[in-house]
Amino acid sequence: MRTVRTGPIVGLIAQLALLAVLDTTVGLGVAAWCAGAAYGVGSCGALARGLRRAGARGLGPADWVTLTRSVLVGAVTALVVDGFDRPVPVGLLVALAAVALLLDAVDGRVARRTGTVSALGARFDMEVDAFLLLALSVHVAPDAGAWVLAVGGMRYAFVAAGWVLPWMRAALPPRRWRKVVAATQGVVLTAAALLPAPAATVLLVAALALLVESFGRDVRWLWRHRTRPARPTPVPLGGPPARPPALAAHGGDGWGR
Repeated sequence: MRTVRTGPIVGLIAQLALLAVLDTTVGLGVAAWCAGAAYGVGSCGALARGLRRAGARGLGPADWVTLTRSVLVGAVTALVVDGFDRPVPVGLLVALAAVALLLDAVDGRVARRTGTVSALGARFDMEVDAFLLLALSVHVAPDAGAWVLAVGGMRYAFVAAGWVLPWMRAALPPRRWRKVVAATQGVVLTAAALLPAPAATVLLVAALALLVESFGRDVRWLWRHRTRPARPTPVPLGGPPARPPALAAHGGDGWGR
């Protein structure tokens, strides 16, 4: 248990240390401190819980890279929240986000080369990506418009839809285009923080269109492969139960699929 908890604890300490560095160099308000610390506690707590459920002994090499990205995302979150009350150093925010995006191309490669690919690592990576997009979209929204929040919120809307529609919780097949689109969102949102409003708007509209297409394709796949309820087998009155059809004996759902 002690080994399992080491990674998340180190991550939380690193998160608080980075926030302290930002406070010393550029200054952070109380709300920014609370947001960054809350992100660190929440992300590291979720990671610790995931490690326990997976029965993992500790973090793999790629997980440490992802944890580093997570700490950077916590710093970005603090700067975004600090921007609600006063101007923030956009260059610093963009630099932190850019490093986090660059490391996104590293953790997967490290996992494959070290043979430490895992479902937990992939989920951790995905959640860090999603929160970075959300934070960046919140930062860009005051200048570009509230519609930009759709870029950062679409992943969470997809998850929320799964709470209502069970067929949307099924596992999706790997698709490289999905990763390309996700990476594009981060690059565009980061660039939009520096570009003039007209150019940023054009890029953001294109990025949102790609995101809608990607999520739409996934939703269509899930709908077409959803599991339908099995038809009840009729029981003749006064006789033995009817024999189930051959399809049901092989795990079919009785609908010829």
